[in-house]
Order: sequence, then C-alpha cells, then structure tokens
Amino acid sequence: MRSFLDRCWYGACRIRFLLLPFSLVFFLLLACRRMAYRAGLLRSRRLPVPVIVVGNLGVGGSGKTPLTLRIVQWLSELGFHPGIISRGYGGSARSPRAVRPDSDPAQVGDEPLLLARRAACPVWIGARRALAGEGLLGAHPEVDVLVADDGLQHYALARDLEIVVIDARRGFGNGHLLPAGPLREPLWRLATVDAAVVNGGHPDDFVLPPPGFSMNLRGETFRNLRDPAQTAVAADFSGRTLHALAGIGHPQRFFDQLERLGLTATPHPFPDHHVYTEKDLPAGTLLMTEKDAVKCASFASSDAWFLEVDAELGSGLKTLIDHTLKARHGPKTA
Repeated sequence: MRSFLDRCWYGACRIRFLLLPFSLVFFLLLACRRMAYRAGLLRSRRLPVPVIVVGNLGVGGSGKTPLTLRIVQWLSELGFHPGIISRGYGGSARSPRAVRPDSDPAQVGDEPLLLARRAACPVWIGARRALAGEGLLGAHPEVDVLVADDGLQHYALARDLEIVVIDARRGFGNGHLLPAGPLREPLWRLATVDAAVVNGGHPDDFVLPPPGFSMNLRGETFRNLRDPAQTAVAADFSGRTLHALAGIGHPQRFFDQLERLGLTATPHPFPDHHVYTEKDLPAGTLLMTEKDAVKCASFASSDAWFLEVDAELGSGLKTLIDHTLKARHGPKTA
C-alpha cells in the first residue's frame, strides 16, 4: 500500500484523481481544527520556557532528528540548558516518560532513543507533548528551553519558534494533501513558519518565503552495533560483500550516501519505523542507519555497522534562534 502511495505522491499515477475527494475531506478537517484553536474551542498549552518546534509538512523523514541534535548543540553553546520532547512515534508508550540511552525502542520509539544517546540533554516522550514537557521540566528544573522533534502539526503545544525541514530530493511531491499527496498541511503553511531548512539542497530550489537555509548530512565514520567504540571508515570494507539496510522515510538517501563514500552494497529498504527481527538482517557485512541500529543492536551480528551522521549548516539559523529567543524572552542570564 505504501509503495503504491509513494508512486502516486512522487511519480506518475493515473488514478490519483480518485483520491482527491478524500484530500478535500482532509482539508476541511484541518480547517475546522485550526478554526477551533483560533476561536478558543481548543486551547494550546504554553509551557514556562520557550519551545522550538522542528517539523515538516509531509509524511516521512526529512532530516528532523539530525537538525534537532544540531539545534540542541547550538543552544548549549549559547548558554541555554535545553531539553527535547517527542511523541515517541513507533513506541508503545503513550504517557509521559523519560527516555534514557538504555530504554527499549519498542516502548519509546527509535528516534527518541537515538536522541537520548546522542544529545547531551534530557529527552522525554508523550502523546501529549505539553505533558511530556511538564514532566521533563519537573525532573530537570535547570532546563530553560525545549526543542520539540516533529511537532509542527501538534497545535496543543504553544511554540515560540517553528522550523520546517524539507527533503530536497522529494520536495512536496505532487503538492496535494493526504491521501492524494504526501502533505499533512497545505503549502501556504510555509508562510507562517519562522525558518525553512532544505536538507540536501538550496532554498532557491523551492518557492519559499525567507528565511531559508541549506543543510547537508555528513558522516564518514561507521560504528559497530555490538561495540560502538569500535569504528571503521569506508576503506575498511574494501573487498567485502556489503548489504545496506534502511528503514527511514526515504531509504534511497542512505543508499546514495554509501555510494558517495565509494561503497557498493545490496540495498534492503524497509518502511519508516519498521520493527526489525533477526530474520530481516541478511548475512554478511551489514551497513545501516543510526536510527535502524538502535532497534537491531540486541540481535545483530558482530559485523553490523551504522553510519554516524551530523547536520551541517551555516551559522545563520543559529543566529536566528538566538535573536528570536532574546527578542521574545530577554537576554540569557547566568
């Protein structure tokens, strides 16, 4: 079903028009929901600290998690004490709870667990992001700014800064709302956010209101799933039969990244947030994303590796975040 929708969303699809009436219904539901918030029938909860939301307009991955990690690093450099909140998509937990490096990904989700392992700050999840934020602040009173990973459409949480991430390769697909297209909100929503970040491209490639920023995901170091302290580079895999596994929003992005490193591997794409079993892992040297690795470490072989990537951006977005927080909440004090 998902492969069929992907073809309709990002390629030629003769029967796409059959889905357009359902997209109209989806649009009407969105409009009613926004009107309910504007009229006060539904209320957004404002937390006692600033909230930065990182999200996207479409379904699937776009690079939000690496950007969240970079923003948290910037906030620490600016003198803040950040925390991260997330829905915990893909996990079974719904009530607010802390995510620790040794948490079970089946409960907390793969992306929150990755964040907890990489970010030097507390991470909490919850279906209701405001409650997750309150729980985090109660457990960590030193936290003075929260970053919400994938919360653009979660209007129940008031926010101070909205950053939308766009996958340069897939863009907005055919531009239609679900289910005829991949969009969770209309394209005019871009005019209301504070910044747009294009992953793997340039803002000029799209019709975007300023400010827009370019982002690239860089990584050359592989870490062993069994022993993350053991590292390797692409040259270390020379002469081996390689298999590449990716269960992210756009698996081809990872396979292309391996090719840019000079590696030829048999690709094994899986749906985003796929729940892996040992049978999913092919024999031989296995290369995967860090997001997949958190779910496979307990049963992967000793020859399984993940590529550690980081988001690279210019300083413009960091400056925008700094100025926005100071303008709305005053200068940072020790």
